[in-house]
Amino acid sequence: MALAFGVDVGGSGIKGALVDLETGELAQERQKIKTPIPATPKAVAEVIGELIRKCEVPEGTPIGVALPAPQRHGTVMFMANLDQSWVGVNVCDAIEKYTGYKVTSVNDADAAGYAEVAYGAAKDNHGVVIVTTLGTGIGSALVVDGVLVPNTELGHIEIDGHDAEQKAAASVREKKKLSWDKWAKRLQKYYSTLQMLFTPDLFVVGGGVSRHHEKFLPKLDLKTPIKPAELRNTAGIVGAAILAAKDK
Repeated sequence: MALAFGVDVGGSGIKGALVDLETGELAQERQKIKTPIPATPKAVAEVIGELIRKCEVPEGTPIGVALPAPQRHGTVMFMANLDQSWVGVNVCDAIEKYTGYKVTSVNDADAAGYAEVAYGAAKDNHGVVIVTTLGTGIGSALVVDGVLVPNTELGHIEIDGHDAEQKAAASVREKKKLSWDKWAKRLQKYYSTLQMLFTPDLFVVGGGVSRHHEKFLPKLDLKTPIKPAELRNTAGIVGAAILAAKDK
């Protein structure tokens, strides 16, 4: 069994597990440790090291870390959900410095999106696939013929003078108590704009709200097929693990 270890760093928790690369399934029970406060590079790296030891990751196993930040060649460009001291830090160098482990680092939305293409809702789909995560904001991943185009921030495209996620994120529906119909109208505008800009072959919609996909996806009128994500809570871990294995 070919294995890799994936870590998904979030604002409230850091999760990790070994992943079976043949199936995309977790090869052990997922472990979770609370995100330290403040979530500095040293503090987060030490938790990642603890997870690696707790999960008894075999020596030489590829290790991938999904971090909630766009990165250029592993260096954090800006940070929203963790301590600002991450900005300008090379993630792989920091984790190796504080734990001794060599890792591959990737944006969390990219990891989740890539997992959906490799093992989930977009498996066996060719061409341009856009995976969006509807949550507090809108995360995105762009995969073209199986190749990840990193760091797309498609939740921040401007529509009618607003960041798209300020109007269409799942958190906005809850905060403003929008009906599914009213929220679907906002999503219609968002996905129609993405459709015009990219002419994708498939949209995949993730985030916790995708569990209720039947309440809003059928209300959208698009030329591009649109499907709910399949991996959900494990997507970040699985995507980080696969990309680490590819990086070896």
